[in-house]
Amino acid sequence: MRRPSSLSALRAILAKDLRVELRTLQSVPAMALFAVTTFVLFRYGLDREALSGSLAAGVLLATVLFAAILAINRLFVAEREEGGFDARLAPVDGTALLGAKAASLVIYLLVLEVIAVPIFGLFFLDSWSGIPPLAGVLVLADLGLAATGVLISSIAANSRARDLLVPLILLPLLVPVMIAAAGASQDLLAAGGPSYGGVAKWLAVLAFYDMTFAAVGFAVYDYLLED
Repeated sequence: MRRPSSLSALRAILAKDLRVELRTLQSVPAMALFAVTTFVLFRYGLDREALSGSLAAGVLLATVLFAAILAINRLFVAEREEGGFDARLAPVDGTALLGAKAASLVIYLLVLEVIAVPIFGLFFLDSWSGIPPLAGVLVLADLGLAATGVLISSIAANSRARDLLVPLILLPLLVPVMIAAAGASQDLLAAGGPSYGGVAKWLAVLAFYDMTFAAVGFAVYDYLLED
């Protein structure tokens, strides 16, 4: 039997996951609803009509992070319940599953941000001039969330306490992502308009984190499947 390429397997798994999400709408609507509800809570809890700088960055990024955990918890539910982890018995690399799950999580996060960022702007921003450059920061943060989240979700997938294990293990690992993303975002969401002085440094930190955890994932994922 001809061994399918990892890229073909990745595309097939990703297409399957996206079709399932379109049919069931289990992850993205829950993430979006969580984000909007959180913005409402911050709006009235802080009693502020406008946010800027580090406070604005913190509200936005914390909301995206905790919404992402909803999707990360569900990444491997189908594989756990329907025997999808037995894909290691098929003639495909296990890293195809890793890449497909990471790609699907990035897509979920991008859809979430397309919905959530404009709502955040309506609730909290006087000026939207920092939103376009903020997109680059969010994309790099999404890659870091996906690279780390897919590893932790696969480790916790077979545990009955996965809803507890995922945030407990994941959140400490994501501290560098949140620090770097907040450092870049606070300049872009400054009260007087976006400032770009320190953004490049923080983007470099985000890119380094993304590459590091992507490399770690591809190095160890076949061993995780064997366990």
